[in-house]
Amino acid sequence: MSKKLNVASGIAVAAALLTAVVSTNGSNARAEAVEPVLVPQVSAIQSVAEPVMQTLPEVIDTIVPVPAERAATLAEHVKAQQREGMLDREMQCLAGAIYFEARGETLAGQLAVGRVVVERSKSGRFPASYCGVVFQRSQFSFVRGQSMPSIAEGSAAWQNAKAIARIADAGSWESPAEGALFFHASHVEPGWRLKRLARVDNHVFYR
Repeated sequence: MSKKLNVASGIAVAAALLTAVVSTNGSNARAEAVEPVLVPQVSAIQSVAEPVMQTLPEVIDTIVPVPAERAATLAEHVKAQQREGMLDREMQCLAGAIYFEARGETLAGQLAVGRVVVERSKSGRFPASYCGVVFQRSQFSFVRGQSMPSIAEGSAAWQNAKAIARIADAGSWESPAEGALFFHASHVEPGWRLKRLARVDNHVFYR
C-alpha cells in the first residue's frame, strides 16, 4: 500500500512539473534573449592649433611732411626752425654777427653774412670757431673788445637771426654768395683784389 502511494506521489509530482513547464512556455510573458547593443565609440575631439591665414590689407604709403631742408622758400625754411630755447656760445656768436651786420636786410642777405662766418671757421685761414671769427681783431665793426652790444632778444629780428644761424651752421640752404670769405658794405670801395661773387642787398661778397 505504501509502495503504491509513493509511486502515485512521484507520478503526481512529475505531472505537476510537466504542467508548469507547459504553462510557462505558452504564456505571453516569455523571456527574451538579451542581445548586447553595440554602442559606437566616439573618439575624443582633438583640437589642432593651425595658423589662421588672414589677408593683410595693402600697404598704403604714408604722407610724410616735407623736411624743412626741402622747403619751397627760404622764408618757409626759417619758419620751420626751432626758435625756442637758448643758443650755446658758438651759435650765439654766429647769430649775433647776423643780427648786427644784416638784421635790416632780407633773409637771403642775412644768410649770406652767416655763411661767411661759417666758411671762415672752416677755411684754415681764420680762427676755427664762430666766436674766434667774430671776435678776431678788426674784422667786424660792431665788436667792442671781446663783447657785443646788447641784443633785443624779444624782437622778431633776433628770432630770425637765430633761425638763420641754425640754417647757416647746418648748410641746409645755399647762400646767394656761397663760398664767400669776405664782404663789405656796398657804399664803400676798399679796392680788394679778390674774386667778387655777388652783391646781396647792401653787401658785396668776395672769395
